[in-house]
Amino acid sequence: MTHPKAVHFLDGEWVEGNPPIMGPMTHAAWMASVVFDGARAFEGVTPDLDLHCERLVRSAERFGLGFVHSAGEMLEIAQDGLAKFDRNAALYLRPMLWAEQGFVDCDPESTRFCFTLYEAPLPSGDGFSVCLSSFRRPMQSMAPTDAKASCLYPNSARALREAGKRGFDNAVVLDALGNVAELATANIWIAKDGAAITPAPNGTFLNGITKQRVAKLLEQAGIKVHEAQVTWSDVMEADEVFSTGNYGKVVPVTQVEDRSLQPGPVFSTAREAYWSWAHGG
Repeated sequence: MTHPKAVHFLDGEWVEGNPPIMGPMTHAAWMASVVFDGARAFEGVTPDLDLHCERLVRSAERFGLGFVHSAGEMLEIAQDGLAKFDRNAALYLRPMLWAEQGFVDCDPESTRFCFTLYEAPLPSGDGFSVCLSSFRRPMQSMAPTDAKASCLYPNSARALREAGKRGFDNAVVLDALGNVAELATANIWIAKDGAAITPAPNGTFLNGITKQRVAKLLEQAGIKVHEAQVTWSDVMEADEVFSTGNYGKVVPVTQVEDRSLQPGPVFSTAREAYWSWAHGG
């Protein structure tokens, strides 16, 4: 299998390719004791990289993993890794922590760390299609939803697989109570009568770093932002639908089930404001 160009800070040194990091006795390999975070480098900028590193530290604490590097140390590691690529390269930055030992619960003293940077083009800003998923986000009493934990992502994979079989690119996932939580791979926004609306954090999904940034930028641009309970009917009746997330940043939804949509002014403001802010505007 061919992998993109990648470098990894592992056990105190930089290695390339796809080095093995787990064995059959590694706790994370059979008990999923893995947390990670994802940041982006593109066009010479790394927006909110510090916040992504800080979130990884919080995820590790909530998951019961140990301390390896501070957020500041991760930033220094990232800058060292970025120097190994072209300045304007589009990269995914993924620091990760996992436990080497434990039985069911992990042994925090065995925590290991790897910071991976690899080439990953930004998705097209032209838009994508979504459908309603039959799968739901768990409540915090059911799963470690307050951490960016790898064990949560097979459920996202199920939603994506289901959507793909129906001919859609992504899926709207509801929470356990039947309200809209997010997309399978990003936070969701709708626009109605010129206002921007996004599901209020309720413990079933992460209040994304890019989502929080876009909310501030929209408010600064004079657009009203509401964190509220959002229903599937709200999505179907919205004037606009778009996503925010680290991987694609700000991208419009151009089809919801059988309904076609055009990128609208709220989305355009969000995307333009984000790019301007990311470049120091």
